[in-house]
Amino acid sequence: MLSYIWPIALVVLSNVVYQICAKSVPNGINPLIILTVTYLVGALTSSVLYLVLGKHTNPVRELAHINWVPFVLGMVIVGLEVGFIYAYKAGWTVSTAALVEGTALAVILLFVGWLFYKEAMTWNKLVGVGLCLAGLFFINYKF
Repeated sequence: MLSYIWPIALVVLSNVVYQICAKSVPNGINPLIILTVTYLVGALTSSVLYLVLGKHTNPVRELAHINWVPFVLGMVIVGLEVGFIYAYKAGWTVSTAALVEGTALAVILLFVGWLFYKEAMTWNKLVGVGLCLAGLFFINYKF
């Protein structure tokens, strides 16, 4: 059970710290320099974890199997980071920006899973989509 729970707990904890960091980027600095330092630290951290936790595989052999994914993933991650930083600079609150993004993402991925990965589309999922969309309306509507 722990092997099932800990990855999601790590994602949640990391995302909380990430949102706090993104919201705390100083106004007078270009977000892209922040991301440059961020990815240098990330590359160093990934390299150390590869060496410590890896199964002592040959990194050259590993690199020979790389496909398009890390290249697109790198660009997409920059889009996520820059998007959140600029959203916070534009006035989104930390309590709303991630909630709106996460809800919209969940709805979109439900349909992506159904269309591209043949995941089941059930009535309870469709009702959940409706509730998510209603929630987005209420979160963003100014009464």
